[in-house]
Amino acid sequence: MRSLSPGKLGFAAALTLAALAPAGLALAQPAAAPQACSTGTIYLTFDTGSQSQAQYIAQTLRRHHIKATFFMANEKTVNGDYTLDPSWAPFWKSLVADGHAFGSHTFDHVYAKRDLPDGKIEVKPQFGANAGKLLAWSPQQYCQEIKRVDQRFYELTGTHIDHFWRTPGGHTTPRTLEAGGACGYKHVAWADAGFSGDELPSDKWPNQLLLERALKNLRDGDIVMAHLGIWSRKDPWAPAVLEPLISGLEKKGFCFATLRDSPEHLPGQADNLNRHRWNSKS
Repeated sequence: MRSLSPGKLGFAAALTLAALAPAGLALAQPAAAPQACSTGTIYLTFDTGSQSQAQYIAQTLRRHHIKATFFMANEKTVNGDYTLDPSWAPFWKSLVADGHAFGSHTFDHVYAKRDLPDGKIEVKPQFGANAGKLLAWSPQQYCQEIKRVDQRFYELTGTHIDHFWRTPGGHTTPRTLEAGGACGYKHVAWADAGFSGDELPSDKWPNQLLLERALKNLRDGDIVMAHLGIWSRKDPWAPAVLEPLISGLEKKGFCFATLRDSPEHLPGQADNLNRHRWNSKS
């Protein structure tokens, strides 16, 4: 049996506050319209990136009273700084205040390459002191890389992240999954239909096509993955797709929640390598 949706709970709470408020006193935030969830629940997730769309995405979610889950790595941004620098503390604090959930994307955006015969993991960080180098890490070192995000996030916001993590590119190995689990983190991938396509070339995958595919194929319980900005895409995804996607899904009877709110959906998300890559015939 599905529990009462976050949308319903928010609406009921708003009615109670309105009833208790003195006459003539306006509430600071208008109540969101109740969401029927007649079709199901969608889980929006966002990975860090260039951050070119970060503020727009946060504002759009706020306007629609939607909670999402953010997976964070310390990536270079369009401002010339990094996503987990102190300069981004106000942004992350605002998302904490909005009630979103947070997970690790590995601190240096570390790609898992393969398991090695000696029990170690071959990895390749994209950022940090070892950017671009192939390294051999123990499972304990990999675990510490996941935890570094929590340590920095707590320094910036005073809040710990949730025990979710996602590998860059969705690339996992048996040993990385074991390492993450051993240090208390559940790996979260995304649904086939949940790949937003925001990292694909916009000349071959225009935003209208990405929007239509998502609205057609998303189903109850699907996890959607997008980024807070992609360097390579010439026509940004979020300004063209996010608002109509949310509105379209709401019209279909979907509501939205964080992964924290419905952990029962996590085991159903596969961790296959490159499962989000579409070919030209898709």
